[in-house]
Amino acid sequence: MPPMVLTFAASDPTGGAGIQADILTLAALSCHPLSVLTGITVQDTSGVARLRTFEADWIREQARHLLDDVSASAFKAGVLGSAANVRAVVEIVSQYPGAAFVVDPVLASGRGDALAAEDTLDALRELVLPHTTVLTPNSIEARRLAAPETDLASCARRLIDDGCEYVLITGTHEDGPEVINTLYDESGVVREDRWPRLPGSYHGSGCTLASAIAARLAQGAEAADAAREAQEFTWRALKAGFRPGRGQFIPLRR
Repeated sequence: MPPMVLTFAASDPTGGAGIQADILTLAALSCHPLSVLTGITVQDTSGVARLRTFEADWIREQARHLLDDVSASAFKAGVLGSAANVRAVVEIVSQYPGAAFVVDPVLASGRGDALAAEDTLDALRELVLPHTTVLTPNSIEARRLAAPETDLASCARRLIDDGCEYVLITGTHEDGPEVINTLYDESGVVREDRWPRLPGSYHGSGCTLASAIAARLAQGAEAADAAREAQEFTWRALKAGFRPGRGQFIPLRR
C-alpha cells in the first residue's frame, strides 16, 4: 500500500496549482493523495479573480471523517483562506505528532492576487509554525512572515525560532542567472541547491515543491534528502511545462 498524504488546499480549476497540483504531484511520486478542500477559486492561468473560503467546520468535518477511516503518513497545507481555517487545520494536525507537516505559506497568486489577510498571516505565525516540519516560502513570503527581517538567513532564523523544524527558502523571485534554494534548521544552513533559471513564468511551482517534499517524507526520507529530491522533481516538471492558455506555464508532473 502506498503512503497516504493528506493535503489541505483550495481548488484551482486550471490544474496548475492548488489541490489539483498536490494530487498530481503525490500520485506521480507513488503516494496516495488524500484531500481536504479549503475553498474554491475563480481563476485562469493568468491569476485569481475570486476566492471563496469554506467555513472551518467544513474543514474539521472533512478531515475527521476521513482520518477516522484512513491513516495519513504526512500532511501538506497550501491556501487555507482564513484564520479560522488555520485553527481548524492545526487542531487536526496536532493530533498526529508523528506525521510530517509540510506548509507552503501561499500568501498571493503568481500575479500578486492576495490569498491571505493579515489575521490569517498572524494565525500562520502563531499556530502553524510550531507544528511545521518543513516550511517552503519563496523569498517574498519569507520576508513577509518574518517581518521586519529582510536578510533571508535572518528570516529563516526567525521562522525557526517561531517553531519550524526546517525552512526551505526558494529564490525564484531573487535576481541572478540561477535560482538558489536554501534549507535551514536550528544550526543554520543544511544545504544550498542551485538551479538554472528557466525562461517564462510558472503556475504551481510552490505547490509542486511542497507536495513533493511531503511525499518523500512520507516514504521515509530525511528532510535534507527530501528537499533535494523534491527540487529535482519540481525543476524537471517546470522544464517540461506547457502553456495551455494565455497566462503562465503549468508544470508537467510525471
